[in-house]
Amino acid sequence: MLDIRFVRENPEAVQENARKKGYDVDIARILERDAEKRALLQQVDELRERRNANASKMQGGKPDQATIDEGRAIKAELVEKETALNVVDTEFLTLLKKVPNMAAEDVPVGASEDENIVAKTVGTPTTFDFEPRNHADIANERGWLDKERAAKVAGSRFAYIKGDLVRLQLAIVQFVINALSDETVLAGIAINANVAVSLKPFTPVLPPLMIRTELYDAMDRLEPQDERYKLENDDLWLQGSAEHVLGSMHANEIFEESDLPVRYLGYATSFRREAGTYGKDMEGILRMHQFDKLEMESFATKETGMNEHLFFVAIQEYLLTQLEVPYRVIQKCTADIGKPNARGIDMEAWLPGQQQYRETHTADYMTDYQARRLNTRVRRESGELELIHTNDATAFALGRAMIAIIENGQNADGTIRVPVALRPYLGGKEVI
Repeated sequence: MLDIRFVRENPEAVQENARKKGYDVDIARILERDAEKRALLQQVDELRERRNANASKMQGGKPDQATIDEGRAIKAELVEKETALNVVDTEFLTLLKKVPNMAAEDVPVGASEDENIVAKTVGTPTTFDFEPRNHADIANERGWLDKERAAKVAGSRFAYIKGDLVRLQLAIVQFVINALSDETVLAGIAINANVAVSLKPFTPVLPPLMIRTELYDAMDRLEPQDERYKLENDDLWLQGSAEHVLGSMHANEIFEESDLPVRYLGYATSFRREAGTYGKDMEGILRMHQFDKLEMESFATKETGMNEHLFFVAIQEYLLTQLEVPYRVIQKCTADIGKPNARGIDMEAWLPGQQQYRETHTADYMTDYQARRLNTRVRRESGELELIHTNDATAFALGRAMIAIIENGQNADGTIRVPVALRPYLGGKEVI
């Protein structure tokens, strides 16, 4: 949520930013409700002072009728004003929550994802001396994938993943945990990207897979609700990505500046409805209702938040390079970065089976937008309290990482070349 003081001081800029992001908000109405709220709050405070003064008159003896009548009148008026204040405050907060975060200055203006910009391309599309196949055909042939039986058990868009594909997933997980726990690796990534950041390692986390409505909403990740899974008898949702439960874990807490940045690497099974998917996306494990992800999350100061974002992007590039996958970096436009995001970057890996680049990673910088409602703060060395700045970014969506490895590393006989970086985690195997 934006700071209302910022909205008061920059109403035209906030309204224009919302328009560029594609959100229908009425800043003038928000400011009207804000002014009404402040006026009512002042009246309520004054009435409470009068009530306290009246109550003091009633102490130490029997009050006169005028004092009693005054107290009753104050009480009635206070109830009326507090009721009006609650109504106005509820509407004010509802309207303010709809206002998107301000886009960073370098975010390109665009009306849809079609206007995203390819910032750079790394590697060239993999070529073969045979007709490359998609991952689903290969995985089915090798006995690594069983969606038919999964549909019998859980419905469509679920899968049993088996054999060497399981070993491959666990190898990727261990590789990423080791890489992001190694200060030497992190130093190399930071130097290569020319970004000045702390080299503090990531803490691996196995988070809860469920989140309460209040915190999901405070993270501003509950919408669109039709993509989320709600537990029928509980105030709980299945999280859609590990950052939903990592970013919220420090709600109503205060960090010490000397402890920042705090970086987490969460490994979680995530759930999304993926409504409206069709065609090639229905094949294999590209878009599933249930999928495993490694997600990065960090808490930083306002001065270091942007560099954390750039560092996360550099980490994503490093990881894709280590898997020997051609990719491109996409700078997302205003309409595609998302409501709580100030900036967003996607990575798209080349998939020979589809003959196109497909999204495998995203990196989001939220500034203090999430922290305002989560009330997550940092005590600066000066003693001043400030809202924290948050970042989240995909390390790997494991299904998509394995798709990229299978399709780019496929051999004519259906075996798969294992990226060099993963071989130590697969007993030295060069192919699976």
